[in-house]
Amino acid sequence: MAASRNFKQNETWKRHIIRQLKHRNMTQMSVFQDIINSYHILQEKSKQRAFITKGFLGTGTRSSSEDSLESLKTTTGELAYQVVELQQRIQIKEATLDEQHSKLDVVQNHLSDVTSEHSTLQDRVAEVKEANRLLKQSYDALLEKHRLMDSTYRNEKSRSSDILELMIRPKQQAALRMNHRNERRVRAREASLHKELHMAACKKVNVVEESGNMSPPTPSPKCETSERLQRSHRPLIRSASATSPHFINSLKGLFERKIRGRSVCSSDEDHYIPISVCLAARVPTKAIYTLDAHELGINAVRFSTRSSLLATGGTDRVIKLWDIEAGTLQNRGTLNGSNEGITSIEFDPTGTWILAASYDKSALFWKLDDSVPKVTLTGHSRKVTAARFKKSQRQVVTGSADRTVRIWDLQRAACIQTIEVLSFCSDVVCSEYLIISSHYDRKIRFWDSRAATCTQEVALQGRVTSLDLCPDHRQLLSCSRDNSLQLLDLRNSNDRVLFRAEGFKCGSDSTKAIFSPDGSYLAAGSADGAVYIWKVNSGMLEKRLPDMHSASISAVAWSLSGEHVVSVDTSRRAVLWRDV
Repeated sequence: MAASRNFKQNETWKRHIIRQLKHRNMTQMSVFQDIINSYHILQEKSKQRAFITKGFLGTGTRSSSEDSLESLKTTTGELAYQVVELQQRIQIKEATLDEQHSKLDVVQNHLSDVTSEHSTLQDRVAEVKEANRLLKQSYDALLEKHRLMDSTYRNEKSRSSDILELMIRPKQQAALRMNHRNERRVRAREASLHKELHMAACKKVNVVEESGNMSPPTPSPKCETSERLQRSHRPLIRSASATSPHFINSLKGLFERKIRGRSVCSSDEDHYIPISVCLAARVPTKAIYTLDAHELGINAVRFSTRSSLLATGGTDRVIKLWDIEAGTLQNRGTLNGSNEGITSIEFDPTGTWILAASYDKSALFWKLDDSVPKVTLTGHSRKVTAARFKKSQRQVVTGSADRTVRIWDLQRAACIQTIEVLSFCSDVVCSEYLIISSHYDRKIRFWDSRAATCTQEVALQGRVTSLDLCPDHRQLLSCSRDNSLQLLDLRNSNDRVLFRAEGFKCGSDSTKAIFSPDGSYLAAGSADGAVYIWKVNSGMLEKRLPDMHSASISAVAWSLSGEHVVSVDTSRRAVLWRDV
């Protein structure tokens, strides 16, 4: 195949050279055509001269010969002059021809080089075409493989969803059955207590004060059961009057009894723990303590209900607990168990449990006196950005970058509800049946957890980085990447207040803004390393706390006593602030 291609190429340039030679011959002949014609004329005149000379020498007279000779000399001179002129013209034409020959040689050499380069390029084109053909085949094979893998992935995803639904359904049914049994048990216990109280109230007892002994009552058919109840509770009932102090104490003892599985209060977590209330928060003015709290950047900080205890979570995958003692932060302990960085922290109302969200796609639940998590909630497909306790401490709400919000049962460590929230979820806050989520698509969404439906959307001007509820749950605070904080009245969503300040800049997609514990102030950290505090009533900047951070501030926390503020940044520094 290559030989035939070379033969065709040789025939092509040969024909080209022949055409060039013919053209040159035609051109040169046209240039020398006058010389050729003159030469022919000269030859004719020479022949005539020879003929005339021969004729005169044979027959003519002397005088005519002389005239003829003179004429021939004149003609010869003219012809000689013409010959010289023609020779000069021939020399000029030859010089021109030599120059054209040299140019033709240069052109032929260039043509041979171009022909060689053309042949090389043709070979290269053939190689590239072959390589492209092979690449096209590989691409088609990869495309087909990708299509098959995508189909397999979709099938497996659908199958996993079905399996997950099959796994969750029995758990949900079991939870419903358990709740139903517990409800029946509580109702039976209430009915039993009511019956016991009724029997105890209708029982009459005679007390002999002198001896302190009780005389036996007169039995009646309606109170036979009450006699058995009296015998079983004889140490508790010492008076015939339902209003006497002894009877009240007896009922109190009845309600305070705890029998495993049948007690009125089933667990320690059900006790009501009073929470301190801040009457007036104090605006900090000075940094009283700084330290490098973690090995890497700090993402979250939160005070416990006990205002002297706080927790920080960082990119180094641990939560550290700190006590405020004499104006300093003293490390109390470390909570381990996360495989990646911590994104948010939340204390329960009792201050004894802590909940955290992590980059490792999970949320973790610790008791403060144990560094190992009690519960790990897994199920999200991307990082968990927020984790919050619901009003019932036995349930937790998490938001994730996988565009879902999940509700978890802590007792079973299982997801009981998944809500598709349409966009990357940056933060969540919640009450008993209301969940509020913030998103990267510049929207805040309100969800009814009972129906898993979105009841309202609020659009902002920038990507929303955090949410916080006012202590009275009447206002919602949001922080967004348009370098502003916005206060939303939950009773009227059209009532909004915007907070800005010169120099304030939201430093990241997870910057946290908070209310003061009395709801009078707002606080947020800026990319310039300063803490900005606004007054809610006036909407004006109340205080700017600069110069203590060298990097962007990621989160701020305000103690429930209103006395201390702690700010943390992405360069692992924590700063404790208070008023002087």
